[in-house]
Amino acid sequence: MKILAVGDIVGEGGLKKLKETLPKLKKDENIDFVITNGENVAGGMGITRKDFDEILNSGTDVITMGNHTWGKKDIFNFIDHEKLIRPANYPKGVCGKGYGIYNYKSKKIAVINLLGRTDMNVLTENPFIISEQIVESIKEEADIIIVDFHAEATAEKIALANMLDGKVSIVFGTHTHVQTADETILPNGTAYITDIGMTGPKNSVIGMDITASLKRFKTTLPEKYKLANGECNLTGCIFEINDANCQIMSINRIKI
Repeated sequence: MKILAVGDIVGEGGLKKLKETLPKLKKDENIDFVITNGENVAGGMGITRKDFDEILNSGTDVITMGNHTWGKKDIFNFIDHEKLIRPANYPKGVCGKGYGIYNYKSKKIAVINLLGRTDMNVLTENPFIISEQIVESIKEEADIIIVDFHAEATAEKIALANMLDGKVSIVFGTHTHVQTADETILPNGTAYITDIGMTGPKNSVIGMDITASLKRFKTTLPEKYKLANGECNLTGCIFEINDANCQIMSINRIKI
């Protein structure tokens, strides 16, 4: 089995790139299951129902979110959709769900979304405690468990991955929009990469217009971010899993 994780879609350009690229990529690489982070697709912040449908129609099986989950009010009209996962460590009682279990052929694939707490400026429950609780509750039901950890700090991501090593199949990071080159299989068999990157404008500051970004950094004055234009990249990671024992066989970064 091959599972593809696609990095944060940024704006209309990123969505267009996904729609143009994903069908062929799935065919060429024999991809079985696709997870796409969609928290930045609607103008760089949040997701609308139209975006949600277009991501699914492009060939995505599950859409994960992050700190901009509530960026567009439209999400409250479809937050309970079975293929939409928001961070599991939002406070108890928040609408939506933090994980889902999906049937693929003879396997049950669990996808968990978590939000980091270091430098994220979002009040959440502890992702380490919440993830342990979820994994413990589903370990007998799911054959494959995958975690999208939407977090800023590299150390926080690495620490969570090591805590879950051997308990889940895959931990991949999102949020920073910069693909890292540290893909590895941890000692107890869990596949890990700190960040899978973004699907969005190539010539940009993590998807945003370079001029506006520089003005903020140079002057410290408030300057509204705006999306960059132009050619886009699709980045992500392909994880190959042994069908017989559900062990990770390989990890391959992609950039198109």
